[in-house]
Amino acid sequence: MSVRFWEPGKEFQRIEAEVMDTMRDVLSKGDLIMRHQMEDFEHNLAAFVGTSDAIGVSNCTDGMRLLLEALGIGPGDEVITVSHTFMATMAVIHHVGATPVLVDVGADHNMNVDLVEAAITPRTKALMPVYLNGRLVQMDRLMEIARAHNLPVIEDTAQALGAAYLGVRGGAWGVAGAFSFYPAKLLGAFGDAGAVVTSDSQLAQRLRELRDHGRVSKTGFSGWGWNCRLDNLQAAVLDLKLRKVPQWINERRRLAAIYDEELADVGAVARPPGPYGGPFFDIYQNYVIEAERRDELAGHLAKQGIETLVSPGPVPNHKQPVGLDHFKLPRT
Repeated sequence: MSVRFWEPGKEFQRIEAEVMDTMRDVLSKGDLIMRHQMEDFEHNLAAFVGTSDAIGVSNCTDGMRLLLEALGIGPGDEVITVSHTFMATMAVIHHVGATPVLVDVGADHNMNVDLVEAAITPRTKALMPVYLNGRLVQMDRLMEIARAHNLPVIEDTAQALGAAYLGVRGGAWGVAGAFSFYPAKLLGAFGDAGAVVTSDSQLAQRLRELRDHGRVSKTGFSGWGWNCRLDNLQAAVLDLKLRKVPQWINERRRLAAIYDEELADVGAVARPPGPYGGPFFDIYQNYVIEAERRDELAGHLAKQGIETLVSPGPVPNHKQPVGLDHFKLPRT
């Protein structure tokens, strides 16, 4: 028996005919860069999330960087986020010249909202929660803090397409959210891809300019920009897959319930409990367990042909050589 952690080939086999028809249509028309297929996907993604706009970009990292730049965040500023995430969350803050300020996570492995207000300083310019493993943060409380301090909330929704809290999906809570369509995600491209969602029309327009060299017309530019466009071929495939996301989420939740039931009486293994404060709708980008003898358990499962993953990684990001090891984050 072999149970891989991620098998993109199997997903492709299930929808191969539809994918090939979609790609053939794009290629035969020569619709390769910023054509109607990308606009269709942006429209449908925004409708799915519950925002007025979606802006396709080359990947989630670029999307978050463009967001910070569009909001005017840069040298001397601070952005509050977590270390327990993929390195890109902290890296984009650094790359615009700002400083990541890290708070610890709670029992569900996501930002501990109780610690956020104490981390705010006069230099704080944004809050950036991360929705790890397809679960949102207690966003009603975080938004209350943000409003009290007049701070924008930038949602790192890389792992949480379709996840919701109090009935509101990730990406629709703050000023904007950035999604990843890396192939391993619930909605994955055949390569790198991402998108930013927002209901701020001025911000959306600025993001569209920044992703395309600052372009405002065929030959006119508003200033400096980047080349961070979403390829049209990827957009067409993502639009096809987006229609299947509700079904895929239901299947993940069904399988997660089976894991919950089967692991309920295994004393050496525990699932992180969810925080109190409201109803969560998780999409289970990953099914996460905790075990004191983690590496031994992973080795045992590997011998049975079952692949596992330590996510985000066995060494926390703030302990990597990036100059952030002064933060004390015991749970992380």
